[in-house]
Amino acid sequence: MNDVQYRIGFVLSGGGARGFAHLGFLEALNEAGIYPDVIAGTSAGALAGVFYADGYTPREILKITNTGSRFDLLRPTLPREALLQISGITKMLKTHLKAKTFRELKIPLYVTATDINNAKVVYFSEGDLVETVIASSSIPVLFPPVKLGEFYYVDGGVLDNLPVRAIENICHVKIGSFVNQVGYVEKITGLISLAERTFMVGMSKELYEKAKKFDLFVAPDDLRNYRIIDTLKAPEMFEVGYKATREKLKGFNLEKVLEEKMSAFNR
Repeated sequence: MNDVQYRIGFVLSGGGARGFAHLGFLEALNEAGIYPDVIAGTSAGALAGVFYADGYTPREILKITNTGSRFDLLRPTLPREALLQISGITKMLKTHLKAKTFRELKIPLYVTATDINNAKVVYFSEGDLVETVIASSSIPVLFPPVKLGEFYYVDGGVLDNLPVRAIENICHVKIGSFVNQVGYVEKITGLISLAERTFMVGMSKELYEKAKKFDLFVAPDDLRNYRIIDTLKAPEMFEVGYKATREKLKGFNLEKVLEEKMSAFNR
């Protein structure tokens, strides 16, 4: 605990298009006067986190990322390395991010990616933003891996979909948003659907143990009704995240939690 630098940390999980719910989560917290001093994100959480850390409001991020067309973000490709291209998201990041490196962000950010060569999770907090966020978002089979330095990286959710480990020892209060709920599916048809479902099931591991590490944890059950490539329902998912967070905040007293945490830290 000697390395605690921040009061409040937000953790944003992966979950594909369900990440639009993170924006509702952020909106509700900001309305309650709660803002992060540090953010950690995986995949969709890294995408939401990087725009927020760059100074955009949740609704501004929704406007940027809700293009109204799935093919503005994801394009089919010849299945040599992957089934889809992520070039639309790359273009979006390059067009709208004011910061080019982690150091230029207004809020410190940790982006989670999986080093596929060495089979380990990496928490990036410096270097190029766009390539790192794309690496964090590259769901295996659906999207191609990204080379950063010597090694290839894929979606951080492969090994750590809820990256509380990145900040758990450097902030007093941890607030998490989880958008990768896995419910019953009767039929799975097609390669994309199979890859999507397999990845979602894998990302749900360790959820219950990690959830215990948070002082406030939001995981809306209604997100089970949305696919992780369902980009056309962004406003609906925003509202799901917003309403679930507002409900959770009813029993949450930030000042009391902060006082208890900081008192324990100073003993």
